[in-house]
Amino acid sequence: MSAKEAPFAPRERRCKSTIPVGILYSVSGHYGSIGREMLNGIMLAIEEVNADDSLDFSLAPIVCDPGCQLENYYRYCRDLLHSHGVKHIVGCYTSASRKLILPLVEGANALLWHTARYEGFESSDHVMYLGAAPNQHVLPMLDYVFAHYPREVYHVGSNYIWSEEIDRITRETVEARGGKMIASEFLPLGETDVLPIIQDILARRPPVILITLVGISAYRFFQLWKTMMPEHPFLREAAPARLSLTLCEREVAMIGAEALEGCLVSAVYFHSIANAQNEQFVARYHQRFGEQATTTVDAEAAWMSGHFLARGIQASGSDDPALVKEAIYGYDLDAPNGVTRINRENNHASLTPRLARIGADGQFHLLWQAASPVTPDPWLTWSDLSRQ
Repeated sequence: MSAKEAPFAPRERRCKSTIPVGILYSVSGHYGSIGREMLNGIMLAIEEVNADDSLDFSLAPIVCDPGCQLENYYRYCRDLLHSHGVKHIVGCYTSASRKLILPLVEGANALLWHTARYEGFESSDHVMYLGAAPNQHVLPMLDYVFAHYPREVYHVGSNYIWSEEIDRITRETVEARGGKMIASEFLPLGETDVLPIIQDILARRPPVILITLVGISAYRFFQLWKTMMPEHPFLREAAPARLSLTLCEREVAMIGAEALEGCLVSAVYFHSIANAQNEQFVARYHQRFGEQATTTVDAEAAWMSGHFLARGIQASGSDDPALVKEAIYGYDLDAPNGVTRINRENNHASLTPRLARIGADGQFHLLWQAASPVTPDPWLTWSDLSRQ
């Protein structure tokens, strides 16, 4: 056979090693829709990694659905670490679930790839934080809002650590800038009786409302708000600024654009970002999950975790967590949200904050974005809460 004929011969494929990866997202239960977006993101990344012939390994996902039950997170995590020999787990949406499994991950000398936005004040050697820290999503939103609205905030959230810490950060920021917290109300996770909260809002008439309700609680809040609008002019004509740190494109489709029109959302990624990397990401996502599927900040963060992990394994030649971490420090991932780097100092990602307003068309219309990625400050040690 001549050299010219060689390309037509069957190509020999290298025998790749297989590395198990634990996936721990709730795709059922009261915040299961967000878990599904995260699962989609990591599965797309794993499929892309496994299709790359330049890599000498493949990732084998072991998918677990805790069903939004904390005891299941603990049980499945222990099983992944000790029965399946997993060294890397991608997962957790709520801070409660992350904090519950962290001792297991640390005890097994493994690595958790945490992809959700969170409240900060944590920096474990055994966690890679791909979601926004407070100075990348909470403070940028407050900066914008306080430039356009009175500094009086009513907060309603789900009763767990994330909402409680966001409340504390917001309160300290509001008071440092001469404003006040009108109220801080918390509902149990999964609670759907939100009528008393809206009635209290009608009585107090706050100019700004921060909503950190999670899952079905948030959906019911926005839907009931819309239902009550015809009877209460305040909710439609003099409506306060409604702020969200969690709403994403998938949830708008579930709740309905009419119930969410005008909401301000802070995130580091929106489906509508105009750059080549995002256009390619959206196209691949549609091809894999259908044209009706919409990329979200949760899906994008999970996708990043898969590619950072693959980069670390390939560069270090090992799936050892310590070697993987060392290999990716300082590596710039050209991600859909922009250039992203994981910082050696605290294992958090540098991300580009953005603010958008939900329109009548259900789209996130960009209002503002930072000029460049913002270095994470999870402990708010150098962030100036009092800046005007």
